Amino acid sequence: MSETAGYMRFFPYDQPYENQREAMDRIHNALVRGQNVLFEGACGTGKTLSSLVPALEVAREEDKTVVITTNVHQQMRQFIAEARAITREEPIRAVVFKGKGSMCHIDVGYEECQALRDNTRAVVDAEQDKQQLERRQRELLTESQQGDGGAADARSAVMDELESIEERLDDLEDQNVCDYYRNNLTEDTDEFFGWLFEDVRTPDEIYEYAEQRELCGYELLKEGIEGVDLVVCNYHHLLDSTIREQFFRWLGRDPEDVIAVFDEAHNVEDAAREHATRTCSERTFESALDELADADDPRAEDAVNALSAFHRALVETYEDSFGFGERERIGENWEDVPIANEGRRDDLTLEFLQRYEGRGIQEDLEAAMKLGQELDAEYEEAYREGETATRTECQTLQAAAFVSAWMNEGSKEGLYPVVAVTRDAGTDEVYGRAEIYSCLPRQVTGQLFEEVSATVLMSATLQPFDVTEDVLGLEKPVTMAYGLQFPADNRRTYAVETPPLFSSDRDDPAVQEDVTETIHDAVRMTPGNTLTFFPNYGEASRYAERLESRSRSRSRSNVTVYLDEPGQPVEELRQEFIADDGAVLCTSLWGTLAEGVSFDGDDAQTVLVVGVPYPHLDDRAEAVQEAYDAAFDGTETGWRYAVEIPTVRKTRQALGRVIRSPEDVGVRALLDRRYSKQAKSDLGKYSVNSTFPHEEREELLDIGPEKLKFAMLNFYGDHDCYDGDAPAP
Repeated sequence: MSETAGYMRFFPYDQPYENQREAMDRIHNALVRGQNVLFEGACGTGKTLSSLVPALEVAREEDKTVVITTNVHQQMRQFIAEARAITREEPIRAVVFKGKGSMCHIDVGYEECQALRDNTRAVVDAEQDKQQLERRQRELLTESQQGDGGAADARSAVMDELESIEERLDDLEDQNVCDYYRNNLTEDTDEFFGWLFEDVRTPDEIYEYAEQRELCGYELLKEGIEGVDLVVCNYHHLLDSTIREQFFRWLGRDPEDVIAVFDEAHNVEDAAREHATRTCSERTFESALDELADADDPRAEDAVNALSAFHRALVETYEDSFGFGERERIGENWEDVPIANEGRRDDLTLEFLQRYEGRGIQEDLEAAMKLGQELDAEYEEAYREGETATRTECQTLQAAAFVSAWMNEGSKEGLYPVVAVTRDAGTDEVYGRAEIYSCLPRQVTGQLFEEVSATVLMSATLQPFDVTEDVLGLEKPVTMAYGLQFPADNRRTYAVETPPLFSSDRDDPAVQEDVTETIHDAVRMTPGNTLTFFPNYGEASRYAERLESRSRSRSRSNVTVYLDEPGQPVEELRQEFIADDGAVLCTSLWGTLAEGVSFDGDDAQTVLVVGVPYPHLDDRAEAVQEAYDAAFDGTETGWRYAVEIPTVRKTRQALGRVIRSPEDVGVRALLDRRYSKQAKSDLGKYSVNSTFPHEEREELLDIGPEKLKFAMLNFYGDHDCYDGDAPAP
């Protein structure tokens, strides 16, 4: 055992998996040195504990806090289960933190909550001051009655102060307050914190406990997390710089006292990009202009000059983009309108500059910002005083801040200007928004990694590590990768040489027939359920229908086909599927079932990935590629970094839905010739085989589609997986 293996006190089970102890030792050493870690581990091999156990040891020894974060709901539940197991071995103070919106008992927004909190505290402080003064005046009255002349003078001063407090309380009575938060301030909450740290409580448990006692659980959590050992939270608590600053303050920690652990870290790239992106809709500009029309302030005219010109330019830009009949086809999802130009400003900015009339855009925007700040303060005061039932947000301030950012930052490297349109489901009205899309995630993550003590980024699909380092802005991280440690004889991974499903070939009847037949063969040879991923929901629906038709036409192969459709609750479908036997579930590889969801044991024994599921490559995706080309000095870098590697990572995530324990037996198959080793010579740049890590390439077995059923029959037969007679090939 390593000399540093004191971290094993936090390991809650008898023995670690093979290689898990080595991973813990390496991570421990890196965290002690304050280094970042890129840790790839195959699904089901204990990544969470491999990272969490040494992180807790370093945090305990160096007085730090571990923050472990994910964007996958099921992983949040897994973290809670692991933390609870740890507390049985070594007591730790752990909390699970979610956003205010999911924990508020009266369902108000952030601004309203802030005003209510301040009002309530002011009322409670005044009441407590009144009680202290009343107590003091009684004491002085007794002393003066006993002949103390000085006490009478002192009591007179106290009575004056008491009168002032009572007048203040009269004024405060009309203000909006939160009764839940008031109880936090006036009642004994020691019982809550005793209960909280007896175990690892979920946000739902905290909400229910607080609701029963009419307390605000969210505010109590904020007050109680200072100096805890472990916090489980969502990505935005770390990736949003404003929230992160507040969050660390609640923890009572400077950034250098935090060890951050990111789960499903292959998602950090997209999440960071999302947090850095800024948007402002046409509705916000309309509300801002209405707000300015009611403002009795000379600066309102200047603000209108800038904001109305930008609003008109936004509308004109998307209206000019519509061809014949295109406006009528706009749906309820946001659709991009390309506006970027090579070598000059975007169409929206040019339209804005043409329409603007005033003394100067910067001057007018500064006037709008200052007026907006004053209006926002007035709204705050009105809500505090109870003059309004809700806390109004200043639309002028939001619109002016966005236009300022658009003009000052929109053309910077890595930022891409976009206009998008949607249709209001209620009014049928088409309206638009402007967006400053951030192409380079490292502009967000690089600062975070510099601030904190150390970081562990873990995932089943982080390789190639050099790409992850570049994209996220990591400096010389420690890297480690562990493949599946389960018995290799219990699995087979095939690259099935069905026709390559280029988008241009997907409608070819012959291609569809070959693919359908291969999927059908795999389903028939599987002694249980088959999970099938497609490039999109449309293809999933197409092949679900074809499989149902094929099943009906062959009486001996009656298979239940489940179809995952966009916008539909997936958990109920998943439960129906895993309760079945010999069924097939068709879904999109870009849906919610492709990662963070386990299909253990008999839940699914075969997983198929049909086609290479490249995402839709629109102008926004092209902008990311161009930004990567520029940032990383290479004409092919953008495609590799932004498209091919993320696509193969998605494929690898899907393959990891099965074979989750040493006892699991299963087949994983990639149905598309581009996955095969032979594709490099046949298909050249279209081959994706070399994008897989070396160990996974070595495990991929090229096989013809007509031979897959025999290979699966032999494999499952050799493992005695069939209940009764094996199916006929």
